[in-house]
Amino acid sequence: MRLSFLATLFATALLFVSDTLLAQDNRIVQINGVVMTADSLRAVPNTTVVVKHQNRGVISSDRGVFSVVCYKGDTLQFTALGFRDKEYAVPTDIKGEYFSLIQLMVQDTFYLPETIVRPLPSKAEFDYAFRNWQIPDDQYELARKNTNAYTLRVLGYMLPKDGGENQSNYQNMQANKAVYYGQMPPSNLFSPLAWAQFFEAWKRGDFRRKY
Repeated sequence: MRLSFLATLFATALLFVSDTLLAQDNRIVQINGVVMTADSLRAVPNTTVVVKHQNRGVISSDRGVFSVVCYKGDTLQFTALGFRDKEYAVPTDIKGEYFSLIQLMVQDTFYLPETIVRPLPSKAEFDYAFRNWQIPDDQYELARKNTNAYTLRVLGYMLPKDGGENQSNYQNMQANKAVYYGQMPPSNLFSPLAWAQFFEAWKRGDFRRKY
């Protein structure tokens, strides 16, 4: 009897959950649309389409096309730079699971703060400012200086070697030593050519102290 009661309770709960999921599925709708200007019907790219009070949304393409999934009765918020924000309430009596929408956006006017440009009081002050003021370099000038050939050569000479270069130098040194394993490395002490070069340098005065 108890097993029969539990089976009945489980079947009732399963039926309730199925009905709930089915009801939620019937509320889901996919909205495919395009965002355009209200005056000239031009596409509005990069428009943010957000489902209100939910942490999800999409961004329209370069042609203003978007596609978003939401529930019937939700509110879509449209935001684009240079246009007024718009909201659209999805109807609850939509037939089917797909809905097409054309959202028109109205351009907004931006008022920038006032800027007053005044000249220097006299020609002498202008000449002094032109010769002595140190105007900081802009991004283009900084990039030009940083990529100068002389600057790159100086940096390449002053910067220490990295791990790969040190490892390569050490391996080359070990390889040169391995050539003379088991024998004495060559010496220029008894080389006639080396002695001839030494005498020539002595005659030229290369070893004299220069004051």
